[in-house]
Amino acid sequence: MNCRKTLPRAATAAAPLSPTRRALWLTPLLLPLHNVWAAESKLPPALRIATVARVGAGGNTYFSGSTLQVIEDKWLETELGKLGVKLEWVPATVNAVAAQVNEAFAAKNIDFAAYGDLPSVIANASGLHTQLIVPGGSLNNTYLVVPATSSAQSIKDLKGKRVALHRGRPWEYQFSQLLEANGLTLADVKVLNLNPQAGASAIASGDADAFFTLSDAFVLEDKKVGKIIWSSKKPPQDWKMRAELWGDAGFVAKYPQLTQLVATAFVRAHHQLSADKGREAYIQNEAEAGQAESVVRRELADDTTNWKARWSPQLSADVRKHYTDLADYARRAKLINKPVDVDSLFAPQFVKQSLAQLKINTYWAP
Repeated sequence: MNCRKTLPRAATAAAPLSPTRRALWLTPLLLPLHNVWAAESKLPPALRIATVARVGAGGNTYFSGSTLQVIEDKWLETELGKLGVKLEWVPATVNAVAAQVNEAFAAKNIDFAAYGDLPSVIANASGLHTQLIVPGGSLNNTYLVVPATSSAQSIKDLKGKRVALHRGRPWEYQFSQLLEANGLTLADVKVLNLNPQAGASAIASGDADAFFTLSDAFVLEDKKVGKIIWSSKKPPQDWKMRAELWGDAGFVAKYPQLTQLVATAFVRAHHQLSADKGREAYIQNEAEAGQAESVVRRELADDTTNWKARWSPQLSADVRKHYTDLADYARRAKLINKPVDVDSLFAPQFVKQSLAQLKINTYWAP
């Protein structure tokens, strides 16, 4: 900073300033730079993002989806490094990701998380305050599986039967929609509250008459212990499971600069994966993360959702309606005891800035 150019002309012609007066003259000039130093010194030593991951042989951790794209891109790691902030990825297990992430948010052990919609609503109803930073990306299909020898053809055939369903997980809402569309409610089936691994075992052993789950349904078919009788590939997109990027509201308010970097990194990843070649890259990434390639391809095959559109990070009217309906369901299903201020869940300014920064404002149609 060149202080001489900022001093009043009269001051340069006056008698030499005393040390005290010189300090008074220079203090206003040093304040902006001091504020920059102060802001940088207050940044956290690390930024922590939780996401579902698989721990393989040798203790290696395998990530997937847009998270893996962000990791391999290294843009976020580089930009945070320039500020002296370390990027830390916090893995959560498939069978307990919702509970692990919500507990981590409560304990202030993470700042962001890429995980499901229903657990996020439950978290905010319990007193936590998180916000949806980047929507879109993980729009996984849901499946209704019955034992290979079952005669059931639809959800209507399962009235009064035992259905394995992990309560509070993102796909519970889709199961309720399937029931409602067929004139049924949760009370019309005997819900076995089992995590995905236990639910698959219950189908294989005959301890459950059906299992509502994600693409692991194909694994049961491959093992010839189960068969899929319904999927969300053709119904409305709202019947797919949503897993998106959420941030701790306190962290978001305190560190908007860091939040913007995280948002931009994920929007970059969505943009890269949404391209024509991105589909194949996504399949290979999922396969490297431990999912059978044949399962990933079958998950995407015949899906009516446009590939580019599924990666849109825009907070559309459909997304807002989804969360309004989801919060209403959570209250009716007694997963939460008090209403959630849905509007407070959204922080669209970060995606808006990301789209402008990356010069892709018109890439995804509103």
